[in-house]
Amino acid sequence: MRLAGPLRIVALVITVGLTWLVASILLGGPGGGFPRIQQLFTSPENSVTAEPRARKYKCGLPQPCPEEHLAFRMVSGAANVIGPKICLEDRMLMSSVKDNVGRGLNIALVNGVSGELIEARAFDMWAGDVNDLLKFIRPLHEGTLVFVASYDDPATKMNEETRKLFSDLGSKNVKDLAFRDSWVFVGAKGVQNKSPFEQHVKNSKHTNKYEGWPEALEMEGCIPRRTTAS
Repeated sequence: MRLAGPLRIVALVITVGLTWLVASILLGGPGGGFPRIQQLFTSPENSVTAEPRARKYKCGLPQPCPEEHLAFRMVSGAANVIGPKICLEDRMLMSSVKDNVGRGLNIALVNGVSGELIEARAFDMWAGDVNDLLKFIRPLHEGTLVFVASYDDPATKMNEETRKLFSDLGSKNVKDLAFRDSWVFVGAKGVQNKSPFEQHVKNSKHTNKYEGWPEALEMEGCIPRRTTAS
């Protein structure tokens, strides 16, 4: 009877040892138990191998704009199938989803100080009346930002006055704009120099991406807010 106590202790030690041995084998060998158990409670976000997501900023820009700048992204139409898009400060000003784009020139007028949309319209430059476009851009106030994205044909109805008005807004390519060219442009009333925000691709059967149309253009950037707008 005196041996009962020591025997119980020996049995307990053997039981604990066997339990540890079985657990170590099942969990990957000696020393691997605790790390593997810890892994069960480790979220994928905290894993060393998890790849960080690329952060997107306003309008999908890869970098944030400086203070007192407006973030924008715009895409011209693709052939005569996919309409253009104009995004400013994470707000879609014009797109097929908003149902406010059309063949020709798609133009959004924006207050250069507040960044608020003034008006957005599409002008048919193949079968429309160019005078509608002229009435739209002639009376612009100082400091108004003008966003332009082409769709299908931006130039057939253009006349000299139209080209001069866009040139005065800062365009350097409008003088060469022709049938079915792709064009995106951001200008402003009262600028002294040519705009840095402009892209133009000629319609050419030798370089066109689509049958009868060049590639769509995509442009993004940060526009300084205007100091005054009347």
